[in-house]
Amino acid sequence: MDIKGFQFSAVEAAIKKPGRKDLALIFSEVPAQACAVFTVNAVKAAPVLLSMERIASGGAQALLVNSGNANACTGNNGMVVARETSHLVAECLGIADEAVQVSSTGVIGVQMPVERIKSAMPALVEGLSSGTLDDIAEAIMTTDTFPKMEARTGQAGGISYTVAGIAKGAGMIMPNMATMLSFIISDAAVEAGFLETSFRSVVESSFNSITVDGDMSTNDTCLIMVNGMAGNSPITAGSPESAVFEKLLHDVLLSLAKQIVKDGEGATKFVEVRVTGALHNADAKRAALAIANSSLVKTAFFGQDANWGRIFAAVGYSGAAVDQSRLSLSFNDVCMAKNGIFAGGDSEARGTEILKMNEFTVCVDIGLGNGTATVYTSDLSHEYVTINADYRT
Repeated sequence: MDIKGFQFSAVEAAIKKPGRKDLALIFSEVPAQACAVFTVNAVKAAPVLLSMERIASGGAQALLVNSGNANACTGNNGMVVARETSHLVAECLGIADEAVQVSSTGVIGVQMPVERIKSAMPALVEGLSSGTLDDIAEAIMTTDTFPKMEARTGQAGGISYTVAGIAKGAGMIMPNMATMLSFIISDAAVEAGFLETSFRSVVESSFNSITVDGDMSTNDTCLIMVNGMAGNSPITAGSPESAVFEKLLHDVLLSLAKQIVKDGEGATKFVEVRVTGALHNADAKRAALAIANSSLVKTAFFGQDANWGRIFAAVGYSGAAVDQSRLSLSFNDVCMAKNGIFAGGDSEARGTEILKMNEFTVCVDIGLGNGTATVYTSDLSHEYVTINADYRT
């Protein structure tokens, strides 16, 4: 992957336990345009609070991230640690403290072993000359079973650039954001206002359109840095290059979001929930999320039970405007119910065959308007309970 002006490093700091790299650094050789989206949980981790404060400047040059400890619900000491560790990075790199973003993921309520991070810092900075983005993707994993990466290339004014991203997340996934971290980098030059507008729009249709279990983390962060090192003229809103950049950004984020759902803790199914015919898009998304978050629906997916009534029930309590006599539902192209009534015939058997597939689509037509939404989810298995029962041990 050819992306100019970024360096990467990951080392073992034994933050939770030894045996794996768990402390990582992304560094842009020049100051980068940056923006981010964070969890809307009222309980926010210290690194989220610090990064929210710093990202307001519209720039960043480095990101320090760890796994194994969320540095959440750690009181004033959590903020002290976040500031102290980011200061160490800034000092080593010769940049301002405010140019360092901080991110953490792992167990909530445990104080960060700051001395281990300090001890690992020299090796972390020295490793920037030889590290890769793959190293970062692996270092930020917690219950993930595989590292999540994606990259796309484009051109602006005849000059090639790259948009690349990594993510972590497998459980506690819920929109606004999703437990996920995602970091996007590009060597394109992009006008700041367009970058933020485009980024927030793409996050809404990707990371804010996935759910595994309906839980929302204290640490969710999605951050983008673009450093302009490709050498193109800045991409601005409405320019011919803007649609290309936004498409590439969307493709990268949606791929990462889908990888998170497919890696849902204990997941055996990847399900696209598509709602049409709502009064407006917001209603469609309410209905889609109600379906995607329903434990009864998700366990039916796991059991390969074509229990379409559970889906109608979820739509009914979603808060979306509904006339049950207009509701229709299909699994892929198999109609299960039309105008609120079971389709009959061999629908049950055909629907069950669809649910035996690893991936399928649930299509609900509310029949009241033109609102649409698509959400991605997984099933709920025995393994999910096992993983989350033992997470801290």
